[in-house]
Amino acid sequence: MAVLLGGTESIRDCYVNSAVDRVWHIVKGDLTEWSITNGGTEFLPKKRLLIGTPGIGKLMAAGSYLLYELLQYDVEKLQGVAYLLADRAFLFDKTTRTMSEYMGEPETLNTVGNLSDRGVRGYIIYDVAEKGRQPSIDLLCKGWGMILVTSPNINNYQGWASHVSAGQISINCPDKNDVKAMCAWAKHDANAREQEKYWKMV
Repeated sequence: MAVLLGGTESIRDCYVNSAVDRVWHIVKGDLTEWSITNGGTEFLPKKRLLIGTPGIGKLMAAGSYLLYELLQYDVEKLQGVAYLLADRAFLFDKTTRTMSEYMGEPETLNTVGNLSDRGVRGYIIYDVAEKGRQPSIDLLCKGWGMILVTSPNINNYQGWASHVSAGQISINCPDKNDVKAMCAWAKHDANAREQEKYWKMV
């Protein structure tokens, strides 16, 4: 199933702090390095391991923010983005501005592999949703970078990270001031009493 992207409908807010933005700049630096080092003709992507406290994918929107930035990245240098979560995968074709959904890792592996064989360059975000479930090493396709987003549970990444020599990035969940800022923005239209109630609930 393919869905056309590029509508004008607004999206919900995504709260991004400096720690998550730092992760994007590391990934962006990798993309820039690949382009400059190889003159844009040979794409040799790095593999990254993003380790955070439990809930990093949801609470900090790390995977979602990386997806957003990768979709905005120069289409001439990066034509595809894949987001894998549990047994579902969302493949974004930036050249046709479409998104396709796949069920199960084998189907995703086959599709990404075909794109790689055709010379399509892309990036994979693998969000570990199940404890102890690591990505298949077959997901390492030529011309595709990859980042694994996970909690500190070594069963989620140890074998994969060792096999691909992934560069590790560590990140913590928001501190008290970050959470206060998020709450203030989420309830900026509410009165002071409602804001205080929301903060206590969080």
